[in-house]
Amino acid sequence: MKQETALKLLKAGENVFLTGSAGAGKTYTLNQYIHYLKARKVPVAITASTGIAATHMNGMTIHTWAGIGIKDSLSDDDLKRMKERKYLKEHLENAQVLIIDEISMLHAKQLNLVNQVLKYFKESDEAFGGIQVIVAGDFFQLPPVGRNGEANRDKFCFMSDAWVEAKFRVCYLTEQHRQDDEILNQILNAIRAQNIQGNHISALQQSRQHDIGETFTRLYTHNMDVDNINYQHLNEIDNESHQFNAVLDGNEKLIETLKSSVRAPEELTLKKHAKVMFVKNNFDMGYINGSLGEVIGFEEDDKNGILPKVKLTDGTTLLVEPETWSIENEAGKVIASFQQIPLRLAWAITIHKSQGMTLEAAEINLTHTFEKGQGYVALSRLKSLTGLKLLGFNEQALELDSLAIKADRRFQELSTEAETNFENIDLTTQHNAFIRHCGGTLNATEISRNEKKLAKGAKQNYAAATLEETRALFEEGYEIEDIAHERGLTPATIINHLSRLHKEQGLDISVANPGDEVVEEVRKIYKRLHKRKNPEHFTDDGAIKLRPIVEATSPRMAYDQVRLALLFIE
Repeated sequence: MKQETALKLLKAGENVFLTGSAGAGKTYTLNQYIHYLKARKVPVAITASTGIAATHMNGMTIHTWAGIGIKDSLSDDDLKRMKERKYLKEHLENAQVLIIDEISMLHAKQLNLVNQVLKYFKESDEAFGGIQVIVAGDFFQLPPVGRNGEANRDKFCFMSDAWVEAKFRVCYLTEQHRQDDEILNQILNAIRAQNIQGNHISALQQSRQHDIGETFTRLYTHNMDVDNINYQHLNEIDNESHQFNAVLDGNEKLIETLKSSVRAPEELTLKKHAKVMFVKNNFDMGYINGSLGEVIGFEEDDKNGILPKVKLTDGTTLLVEPETWSIENEAGKVIASFQQIPLRLAWAITIHKSQGMTLEAAEINLTHTFEKGQGYVALSRLKSLTGLKLLGFNEQALELDSLAIKADRRFQELSTEAETNFENIDLTTQHNAFIRHCGGTLNATEISRNEKKLAKGAKQNYAAATLEETRALFEEGYEIEDIAHERGLTPATIINHLSRLHKEQGLDISVANPGDEVVEEVRKIYKRLHKRKNPEHFTDDGAIKLRPIVEATSPRMAYDQVRLALLFIE
């Protein structure tokens, strides 16, 4: 099916399963539809089955959005308590359209729970409470994580009661937009059809000789291989190491659950020049689950002690503070928590964590493939065969799950039927009726104005938006501590925001002056240290470190006090 036909069916308000091979444009089509809905003021919830997948859509996990967490079932009492949570009640009752990306990794039980929650909150017996649900993904990707020995038949969500109830219209996209390499495209299609020929095997084997340059990602099937490679690279760096230990609190069994689900290691060792990946979303700080970067140094902080400073691939530099992962009881009280720096080493990553990524170059080892679909997922991350260096593969590496193969054939048939029926039919009347049903606008002037706002907003990154939020509170007269508390950030981050707002936008920050005596003392120390030019007192980019200034103050000042004073010196 073409993207334009799929978009036409989405706009008609039916429940839709959007699928197709990697690079067929599923995310692009979803984003087109999201833009269409937002321009018409229709509330749309954007979610995905995993944290990394959610970041590609600027959304959240479906588990968080629906309030189901890690549960397998919900009682009536659970649902009643959920309705008492204001944030859940508001967004669940307001939602008119729900999008779930990377649906292949959502367990059947969890889709049933989302159905149950929406029926309860919407007070409707219709599937998902009567709202439009769009699920997107490819069941040739890796299946959901289940219990040991659990069959894929019991895990795939197309086998769930909720899937049957929803009566999804299947839109199977067939155009190819990612792979600009015909040979790789042929190999991926051959794997999907389970019709791999000798020339395909030969092309994969020859890729072992490819020179893929120095900037590439290593993908492996097992965590153990990934850990070995990462530690080997870390040990080769001749710099001081810093260890960060997770702080664990609460119920022991639940802590074990957190340990297995949180991607940050319990013991994290970092050095300057270590390659790292962020493992949590923090849109305010400017990183997402899956952001890659390099440690460029370490700084001391009043609250947390030594912290790593990371430069992201887009050039942004961040001081990375600890994050907390937690499990709450029904009353919303935290009963287990895991606090750690949200980073892991990233010279190599597992194939499982690579889902949703697009890679220019990758070194892949499929010798120890243990799950059908792993090889397909790894190979489909690449844009072309020239960017692949395949070190080896076993017999299972190019196999796919037999149930997924049968389901995929049926999905193609249903999509072909839909395209034949709707490709040349004008559905404008249905489109308008659905917008009215959702409480949206059909006023052309208002839609045009909203589209301009969306286009302007797309050009501003999230960092700009979060700066404006700090600016608004500062201009309302909030103190730095209060802004930090209000926004769930640290005072150091707010001081950094004020520095940028002053330099980039000319914001008058004089009311935040910590006092002439403080500024004068810091100024004298700052000048003295500059004259001495001790390399230990400076960062690689020439900025003076905070620690030597703090240590020279008498009585000793807090790090944040010095940070603030420096705004009135530099």
